[in-house]
Parts: sequence; structure tokens; C-alpha cells
Amino acid sequence: MRISQLDGKRVALWGWGREGRAAWRALRKRLPSLPLTLFCSEAEAADAQALGDPLLVTESSVDADRLSRFQIVVKSPGISPYRSDAMDAAARGTLFLGGSALWFAEHPGARTLCVTGTKGKSTTTSLLAHLLRAGGHRTALCGNIGLPLLELLDVESPPEFWAIELSSYQTRDVALSGVRPEIAVATNVYPEHLDWHGSEARYVADKLALVTVAAPRVAVLNGEDPTLSALRLPDSDIRWFGRPDGWHLRGDVLHRGEQAVFDTRDVPLPGRHNRSNLCGVLTAIEALGLDAVALAPHAASFRPLPHRLQTLGERDGLTWVNDSISTTPHATLAALDCFRDRRVAVLLGGHDRGLDWRDFADAVRDAPPAAVVTLGQNGPKIHALLAPVAQAAGFALAEADGLPAAVAEARRLLAATGQGAGGGAGVDPGVILLSPGAPSFGAYRDYTERGRHFAALGGFDPEAIASIPGLGIG
Repeated sequence: MRISQLDGKRVALWGWGREGRAAWRALRKRLPSLPLTLFCSEAEAADAQALGDPLLVTESSVDADRLSRFQIVVKSPGISPYRSDAMDAAARGTLFLGGSALWFAEHPGARTLCVTGTKGKSTTTSLLAHLLRAGGHRTALCGNIGLPLLELLDVESPPEFWAIELSSYQTRDVALSGVRPEIAVATNVYPEHLDWHGSEARYVADKLALVTVAAPRVAVLNGEDPTLSALRLPDSDIRWFGRPDGWHLRGDVLHRGEQAVFDTRDVPLPGRHNRSNLCGVLTAIEALGLDAVALAPHAASFRPLPHRLQTLGERDGLTWVNDSISTTPHATLAALDCFRDRRVAVLLGGHDRGLDWRDFADAVRDAPPAAVVTLGQNGPKIHALLAPVAQAAGFALAEADGLPAAVAEARRLLAATGQGAGGGAGVDPGVILLSPGAPSFGAYRDYTERGRHFAALGGFDPEAIASIPGLGIG
């Protein structure tokens, strides 16, 4: 739906985060006389009212009756359309849209490269923009990564390519916008966001809608992922990565088929999973008709993103690693694998999304860290599951009430299981790894606030470690 088609309709906004504010600005720019109602919290209502928009009414209570008064509700991504009030209003005829879908409808001819996946999508999208820019192509880096698409609704000099990260909260919405992405990249699929989607099956369906429903010209899929490798997409050209006939890794060496391209050990992408996503990026670039082999070495100049296996530095001999973006047990296991040769104390737990941690318990039984500290809403559940595993595998296990206490416990356990923070000759003082495997809801506004707090607790400047390089058009 085009923004112009909202004119004369009863329209509401739902949510006043960055996406909600971007939607308000876009609608006001295109439809300055359209009355709007904003559903938000009381604190957000005060912020919105300070804008002085005489045609904006705020409401801090929301239910199906209130929502159904409107023909169209422009919803922020974090609000699930599967809530009972939203589903009831939709059954009565209210249409729910996201800001990303509005942007796509306004840019039907844009050369869009959309990236999704349970993990790795931000790094993959950023790396894609980085390599395209290295090749001299003006490229936008935007979307779920931290710059809502509607903030780039009208740009004076449009980029040649749009590298867009989409979360599972956005993929189906975009797929139903009626616009076909030029290229869609899917990195992997693991259970996540079950509280938002309502079930694992719905999460997978919504996540994969970018390729199954949107029917991109080219679908770039990870051949090592069992869910993705089973897909059949008759309306898209599928390009696989992670397979011997395409871009893949052999040890640390990046290959294009049988051609060895370069050794990836100097690429600042921690973990094999991140370097595997480089294969997806190069496959997408190749699908554009560009020389991916020539661009591949520019990955060595990529600047890693904050909160994603981000090594903050050393304090008192300890290495501090911020992986606050980790919101699934699979992501935490990938983080632990990066430090399998170090003494690691990992901080686990946060908002309980109902994910199963048994595979995690099995994995740490075989490859135990030095210590595990649990915290957050699902901390007690994880602790109870790991207690017999810790005893059998020989790693230290503790509980903490909040992140400061968890950091203190991690320090204590590393000292107790080694020879102190200073260590004896040849003893690794250790790594304090924040890789919670769970969202931050309740304790923090988002994973970035959690990561900043962790950085401050380690003695690092929380602002200096938080910027995302390359956002916008460059």
C-alpha cells in the first residue's frame, strides 16, 4: 500500500520507538493534514505531545475495540500481530501494516538486497554494504540494523543498491507488500522469538516468507542449514553457499568452487559461522553480476559490529567479550566455540521465550567452559538444567541477581578455577563472555543497553563501543 492511499482513511500508529517516530515523520511529510491516533505508553505520549502536532491524538490504553475503530494501523515491529487484540481487530477489518512495507511500496524499482536469518543477519548486511562500497557502488545500509527504512523515504541522491536487514518481525509484512526484492539472503533458521510468533512453526514460516512468499529474483541460501536446504522455490533462482560448487570454506580458506580465493584468518569476523556468512555475501554480489572474487579481499578491512562477539579489551588480565545480541542457545554455543581454547566464564539468561536449552546442556557437557553464571527471568530454569551437567563435566556454576552480580561471580569463579586474575606462568586468566542466549526484556530496554552496561562494568566506555559503522548511504 502506498502512503498516498492512506489519505482520507482512519489511521493509527501503534508504538513510539524509532520505527514509530519514523512512521509519524513519513506520514506527516506526505499527508500533513491526515488525523492520526498514536497508541503508546504514558511516558511516550508525553514525548509525542511535545511535538506540537495538532492532528496527533495519543491513547495509552489499547484493546481490540479501540484498534478496530481504524481502517489502518501502522504497527511497530516489536508489537506482535498475533496478540489477541490485534487478531480480533484484524478479523473486524482493520489492516495492520509495518513501516518497512510502506517503504517497499514507495520504492518498487529499488535494487534491494534483503538479509534475514536467526543469527548473523546484521553482520551479513553490513559486510554486504562494505564490499559493495569497496567496489565503488553507492549503497544504503539500513533496516532492522538500526536505521528504519522510512527514515530514508525520500533521499536526494538514491543509492545504486539497498542492503536491508529484516527481522522475523518484518519479513512477512514486507513479503505481503507486493514488491519483489531483487535478492534475498537467508543465513540460518533456529527457533527464536516464540513469544512474538506464538509457535516455532509460525516463526519459521514468517522468517522464510521473504523467500517463500516474496519470491525474490534470486534467493541466496545457506546450504549447510537443514531448514533452508530443504526449500524449493519455483519462482526464484536459488544460489547456494556453503556447498562445494559455490562459495564455501575449507578450513580457514575461502573457496569459489575449486578455486581458493584467500585465507580468512585475518578477516575480523569472529567464529566460523560469521566467515561462513561471508560466503553468502559473495554469492549475493555474484548474483548482481559483479566480480565477487575481486571484492572478497576487502573483507579484511571490515569493522565488526558492536554487541556481536565484540572483544572490548583486557582489564586485570581478563578478556571481556560483549555478545549481548545473543538471544538463542545456538548463538551462545557459537560464541563459546570461538573461545574453545580459552578459560571462559559465560553469563547466561534473560527474558524467558520458552526456548529449549537441552541441546546447549548436551554441548557443554562435551566441551565445558570454565564457569557458567545464570541470571534473568529464565536463569533459575537454566541453572537447574545445568546443575547435574556441571557436576559431571567439571565446570563451575553459579546464580546471580542481575548483571553486576553476575560479572562479580564470573571474576570470582575464574580466579577460583585458575590461579587468580593475574594467573601463574602459562595460566590463562580467562574470558568474561556476555552471551546470554536470551533477550533483555524487563531488565533492559534492548540488547544494546545491556551490552553498554556490561562494558561499563568491565571498565570500558559504553558509548565508544556502541556505534554501528556505515549506517545510511555511502
